[in-house]
Amino acid sequence: MLRTMITASNTLGQLQTKLDTIGNNIANSSTHGYKAKQATFQELLYQQYNNDKLDRTLRQSPVGIRYGVGAHISQIQSNQTQGALQTTNRDLDFAMTKENQYFNILLQDGDGTRTAYTRQGNFYASPIGNGNVMLVNGDGYPVGDANGNAITFRDDVSGFSLSGEGTLNINYNDGTSQQVALGVTQITKPQVMEQLDGTYIALPNNLNELGYAEGDILTEMQGADRAGISMEAGMLEASNVNLSQEMTDLISTQRSYQFNSRAVTIADQMLGLINGIR
Repeated sequence: MLRTMITASNTLGQLQTKLDTIGNNIANSSTHGYKAKQATFQELLYQQYNNDKLDRTLRQSPVGIRYGVGAHISQIQSNQTQGALQTTNRDLDFAMTKENQYFNILLQDGDGTRTAYTRQGNFYASPIGNGNVMLVNGDGYPVGDANGNAITFRDDVSGFSLSGEGTLNINYNDGTSQQVALGVTQITKPQVMEQLDGTYIALPNNLNELGYAEGDILTEMQGADRAGISMEAGMLEASNVNLSQEMTDLISTQRSYQFNSRAVTIADQMLGLINGIR
């Protein structure tokens, strides 16, 4: 009975992780640029009990029994399919229209900065003094250009427009203009990336321990590679969360949680009966 309780409790903890993943997907179903996560299970090791000592050549069923010890989550994968495009008609709203391409966001990391990647493209002009402004995202973090620097420009802007290869045209009131190449990264192995928060992902700090080099995971879209950038202005990419599928997975996972909880309860009752035998 103790083995039954251990098996069920092992699975319960993993089912809770899947419930948390589903809940996070549902909570971010309206978050622009969010990519749904999916938890996949794998069975733990089996133990073989050979309790049939007779040589029965006509036996059709397997000899003995195989006793498992539960299941665990083998991987939590992100779904990289393209989300629906929502028209906003706002100059500083941008949507990637090709999978695995991400904007560069500069996050504070101690005394320096760390580049994070996101599909959320709602940007704003934030004053920094001296008649200049900085291009930031909805959380106030600087948006990086193709060289990894924060994008700054004068505050007397008359309008913005987007040209080919992800170039932001900044038009001023005096008739002059400025062109800035938005930082865009193609991530070829998104499952290796570290999930930071919300829609932000970044290179893991233990990249060498994982057996990868930075070039194996991502490509900075610079030079001739910028011709492969696919971006639309005045639009935002919606999340690719399928609420119907998430609710179905939620019900199924809750049922599995109830079954394993019931197994623990029954095993506890049987142990109580055994201990009560005189």
